[in-house]
Amino acid sequence: MGTRNFTRRESTLHSEVEALRWAMENMLQHSTCQSFGTDCKELIAMIKKPHDWLSFATELERIETLQICFTDFNIIYVLRARNQFSDFLAKTARSFHRELQFIGYSIPVWLPRPPQA
Repeated sequence: MGTRNFTRRESTLHSEVEALRWAMENMLQHSTCQSFGTDCKELIAMIKKPHDWLSFATELERIETLQICFTDFNIIYVLRARNQFSDFLAKTARSFHRELQFIGYSIPVWLPRPPQA
């Protein structure tokens, strides 16, 4: 799991693409077999048919290059309701007023715990 806060982008979709790129770059350090999940259907459509999204050509070219580095790459749609922990990490990262990056297997002590459902 991981999170990073980014400066505001042109659109929410630009932020989604940037977040996936960052996750892919960081996960390559751990394993070349990765499955990614997102609650953004447009992002999945972009990955599957990048030539349909010309305004994102530069960003998608970088993601296509990263995909080649994975022996097994998969991206799936996860309902936001079933993705509460990731949503919590993203919202918490946005609340920091300085740069934040975190990658790990457990929640760091400085990060508040997500509310229990």
